[in-house]
Amino acid sequence: MDGGSSDKTRETVTHWADRGTRLIESQPGRGHQLRLGAEAARGETLVFLHADTWLDPEAGTAISRAMADPSVVGGCFNLAIRGPTAQRWISRVLTRAINARTKTFRTATGDQGIFCRRDAYARSGGFTVDELFEDVIFYRSLRRSGKVVVLEPPVHTSDRRWRANGYLRTIATHLGLRLLFLLGVAPKRLARIYRKRSGVNTRSY
Repeated sequence: MDGGSSDKTRETVTHWADRGTRLIESQPGRGHQLRLGAEAARGETLVFLHADTWLDPEAGTAISRAMADPSVVGGCFNLAIRGPTAQRWISRVLTRAINARTKTFRTATGDQGIFCRRDAYARSGGFTVDELFEDVIFYRSLRRSGKVVVLEPPVHTSDRRWRANGYLRTIATHLGLRLLFLLGVAPKRLARIYRKRSGVNTRSY
């Protein structure tokens, strides 16, 4: 899925085309792109993966085992950070905190490789077209439709944003936005705050 990126997405997808990879081009906006991807997918199990997150080679087996339980509608993976700062103490503490939050509050973000049954996706209403927290909103709806699980081995996500803006600043920004979201502030307004604080254009995904 590509929303007008300036990286080498097209070249990469073309390289893997003989293995069934397909590029879908759309207007910017991650929620919108995720919806289009789900509509184009043909399988009965959907996996949503950010471009800077990698699945472990055993992830497919882990999902298949989870889906063998008919009470499971979907879930996510534990998270590990990958990159030059991955071994710093603050990176390790952050990883443990994210994984503890996932288990305790049964919530997940898009960089944790969210997966679900196709029918559960439909019942949950799919992803919203919000510029921020579309993953949290969807996962909240998904867990209402049945059992969600957290799998190992973890997915690996790039440290690039924490590295670019600093761990403490990025963590503070995310915690502040999550608090405002829980208090009912609209995702569209939060996206504007996020762009201003981090320099990331949420419309360019």
